[in-house]
Amino acid sequence: MSDLIIIGDRVLIEPQDGEQQTDSGLYLPATVTEKEKVGTGRVARIGPGHLMPNPDYTEGEPVVNSREAVRYLPLQAQIGDFAFYLRKESIEIKYQDKNYVILPHSAILALVRSEGEDLLKDIEDLLDEEMDAGRS
Repeated sequence: MSDLIIIGDRVLIEPQDGEQQTDSGLYLPATVTEKEKVGTGRVARIGPGHLMPNPDYTEGEPVVNSREAVRYLPLQAQIGDFAFYLRKESIEIKYQDKNYVILPHSAILALVRSEGEDLLKDIEDLLDEEMDAGRS
């Protein structure tokens, strides 16, 4: 996916697909979950950010002036974050046989970000569970 460039303040999200299970154990088909107002998924790519004018830029000599005319204010979302977003703001796309949604950063309601230590602990716990399951 290295050739896919996201523009401006847009975010590419790999949505959580398929059936979901309620707290009581009831399985909801994908057609039911698609009707919900809020979607969830993992951030796959982000754009450079919100476009802003560069106060240091002047329209002087082009040879002397090597600064860009614009700057970008970085986005809060990062690759790997779990996002809650407004479905009505998203556009569905298919890229390399995978389904994604692309949406403006302002359509993201909340992000869940695992810290590095938390992620390592989660991986260790999963490995321990697999080892225990293999022994029994």
